[in-house]
Amino acid sequence: MTAPVPGVLAPVPGILAAASALPGDPVDNAALAARFGLDAAWIETFVGTRTRYFAADLATGERTHTLADLCAEAARRALDGAGTGAADIDFVVLATATPDRLMPATVNIVAERLGVDRVPTYQLQSGCAGAVQAFDVARMLLKEPSHRTGLVLGGDVCVKHLPLHRDVRGLPPRELVNLMVFADGAGAAVLTSARAAGRLAVPKVLNQLTGLGRRPGQTIEWYGAADLDGADRDGPPVPASEDYKAIESEVPDLAVELMWDLLSELGWAAEDVGHLLPPQLSGRMTGAITARLRDDVKAAREISCVARTGNNGNALPFLQLERLLEEIAQGGRALCLTVESSKWIKGGLALERE
Repeated sequence: MTAPVPGVLAPVPGILAAASALPGDPVDNAALAARFGLDAAWIETFVGTRTRYFAADLATGERTHTLADLCAEAARRALDGAGTGAADIDFVVLATATPDRLMPATVNIVAERLGVDRVPTYQLQSGCAGAVQAFDVARMLLKEPSHRTGLVLGGDVCVKHLPLHRDVRGLPPRELVNLMVFADGAGAAVLTSARAAGRLAVPKVLNQLTGLGRRPGQTIEWYGAADLDGADRDGPPVPASEDYKAIESEVPDLAVELMWDLLSELGWAAEDVGHLLPPQLSGRMTGAITARLRDDVKAAREISCVARTGNNGNALPFLQLERLLEEIAQGGRALCLTVESSKWIKGGLALERE
């Protein structure tokens, strides 16, 4: 990747490099089924995800990676890919639904590991649309003359919310589905406001809450000691649950709306889109969403990863961007779409190879 040209600003910010980090070895459906007494064929049919990555040992439940571990690894790879050092970074933004702790913020632990200091840092608490929100914040920061290069991170360690030590066969579907769908990982991207050959320009970011009057499609609790005092009396608390049917029904429509919102605001035609990065929920659901989107962008090449990586939340767009940077030709255009079901958020990126 060509380094930014000193003193020459671009009209829109661009991505110099993107990278990801996944913990350990992939866990396939056979291993998941054997561990929890489930049916591997049922997982494949119902969820459509073939493998996923956990930041814990499936057999013992022992944690193997933190979110900070994964974010720092992805960040180092992105910085290397961009030919950029820690001293060049003017700010860091991290999006996650699962920080390692409430305090200190995970973003600051990552910055310390990278040797980044005396710059603004931001941590956004959000689900699947958080990565797009982080890009939105980065674009605004890059309008400041003193900010030329920023590091954007996204990731989640969902395994902390999964019942690895329980007999899950009697769990209701709203809880059981999380074990089959969610996984762990992190991603990073280096953005710059300076001109550089081969940048992936980001001419538009759309970040829109659409949840007025709608029930949340997903809930993740955050427990403290006082919350757990009555757990023995009332039964174990449910850390995460989701309305899978509502998500299955709502997300395809929201993804189509988001795609046309981006196209219309940019003045792009559907046939201008060469690559499509659709929402990554599960292998089965992403397939259904993409089928709907293809009614309008028939020629676009799909970049999906969730069937291989599992749903690792805020890491997913970075996994897609990493592949897009390898594939997209000069002048090529792409749309990256995300839909967060927790309170129904649409988030998207328009991308163009310069």
